[in-house]
Amino acid sequence: MKHLIAPSVLAADFGNLERDIEMINETEADWFHVDIMDGNFVPNISFGADIVKVIKKTAKKPLDVHLMVEKPERYIESFRDAGADNISVHYEACTHLHRTLEQIKKTGALAGVALNPHTPVALLEDVLELCDIVVIMSVNPGFGGQKFIYQSLLKVKALSEMITIKNLPVLIEVDGGVGLQNAESLLQAGARVLVAGNSVFASDNPHQTVYHLKNLGIHTLYA
Repeated sequence: MKHLIAPSVLAADFGNLERDIEMINETEADWFHVDIMDGNFVPNISFGADIVKVIKKTAKKPLDVHLMVEKPERYIESFRDAGADNISVHYEACTHLHRTLEQIKKTGALAGVALNPHTPVALLEDVLELCDIVVIMSVNPGFGGQKFIYQSLLKVKALSEMITIKNLPVLIEVDGGVGLQNAESLLQAGARVLVAGNSVFASDNPHQTVYHLKNLGIHTLYA
């Protein structure tokens, strides 16, 4: 399977949001990554379901919604109704993770679990079968533009081995500090979805950056 590129809307220019969404529509990107932050689970606030509805009106690619919120089960239906195609919740925020994943799947969205940098992938052993996506946070969540935590490469590799042993169609997504400097290493470790924020939106040529991320190492990785 060819890997997917998911530019993070958090890095867009919110004064020109429609323009930036249209720009990504024109690239080879596959998803829009949409971070929802509540100021409690993470020390920042982004936006809610109403803004997701606005993004959905312009977006021509699926919305990959990442709930960085406490008690995410309260919001799953509202974000699905707003246009989320994928919904990921944090392992650290869910008291009843199994139930929450089933709740997401009942809405028809792809179900994901996100892991903070300190959370080991082995904790997903008993719920991996319910996951469509596992998001490896390669920065501490809450703010864009952070430095990539290279320990994340080992986590991706360990998770990829778990998925292979169980023979599951789970996509490993990496979120935080991803760019051309580390994308190929992540793909070789087993990542299949790369979230790119500042590396795309702050680029002098976002179209070209997405193109290079999408086609990086393609001849060796998918031979």
